[in-house]
Amino acid sequence: LFCCSLMSGLATMDSKACGKMGVITITYYLWTTFMAVTVGIILVVSIHPGAAAQKDNYAVGKVVLSSADALLDLIRNMFPSNLIEASFQQYRSVLVPVVKSPGFPKIRGKSLSFIYFAPDDENPEIHRPVFLELTPSPEMTYRTLPGTSNEMNVLGIVIFSATIGLLLGKMGERGTPLVNVCQCLNEAVMKIVSMAVWYFPFGIVFLIAGKILEMEDPSVIGQKLGLYAITVLSGLIIHGLILLPLLFVLITKKNPFAFMQGILQALLIALATSSSSATLPITLKCLLENNGIDRRVARFVLPVGATINMDGTALYEAVAAIFIAQVNEYDLDLGQIITISITATAASIGAAGIPQSGLITMVIVLTSVGLPTDDITLIIAVDWAL
Repeated sequence: LFCCSLMSGLATMDSKACGKMGVITITYYLWTTFMAVTVGIILVVSIHPGAAAQKDNYAVGKVVLSSADALLDLIRNMFPSNLIEASFQQYRSVLVPVVKSPGFPKIRGKSLSFIYFAPDDENPEIHRPVFLELTPSPEMTYRTLPGTSNEMNVLGIVIFSATIGLLLGKMGERGTPLVNVCQCLNEAVMKIVSMAVWYFPFGIVFLIAGKILEMEDPSVIGQKLGLYAITVLSGLIIHGLILLPLLFVLITKKNPFAFMQGILQALLIALATSSSSATLPITLKCLLENNGIDRRVARFVLPVGATINMDGTALYEAVAAIFIAQVNEYDLDLGQIITISITATAASIGAAGIPQSGLITMVIVLTSVGLPTDDITLIIAVDWAL
């Protein structure tokens, strides 16, 4: 769907109009993402949810990738070496533990050891000598190696498809046969989606029920991370139900809630799956059939938005970074908060459109202001719901 939608949409558009639309689209996406980050920062600074959380009650010490490795993975995924693999795999560096044995400690060339006397098991009055040699614990380091994860490389597919679509448009009549094939495939996929829509309500119920059953103790998690979750959800509600509709009114002079009613099905599926990639077919169907959006515009704007327009992820990462700083009692100055807003916007662009992808790119935000990346484990318990 990504390939056919982008290639056919761009190929049928004029190159100048396509370039203008691309600039407007990316500018709009970056602006809304920055708005979401700003809302999140204002709320987390005002509510201060980090005061209610206790770091000692969480498992810490998980090793995460550095910001440089995360950024390099993003660049590698932009240019996949194999398009077939990109449909189900993407680059992701892995950390391999390396154990270094320090050997036996020595003084003046002799190993350190001592003898102590332990009581005998059968006769406690008798003490037997026990030889003990002091051996320090081995040193554990981690080495970064190239690896893959079983997730679709959406970014690489979008860049490839957009490039091919632009070139097909410039080829004119010679590229028409391939454009027709893409259009036919796109329409066939949309018909499959139309049939699958009837089963989505059942899937949504079981998706949410499964996540709730996986929680060990919801009451304990609610007490310690409830204020943090309320902060994130409040930001999402303000951004999604106030700011974006207001921006819609200013640009189009139309009723935003009538437009939202047309995409209600896509919104419910996005809420249940937490995946913009999984929601893309339904969103495209709703825009074309319910809201009457131009097919060429929808085919271009939606795949790009599903890849780089992660407003919720950006808001979530900004709130999480400042929350972790509050838990560790770090005082962030204005410059560090601005750095968080910029890096959260940039990191959200590289996040995959799949559940919990924000945890992967959050390391970029944390390391930008010197926060401990191990503390990402603090928020894993409620990440699925946000």
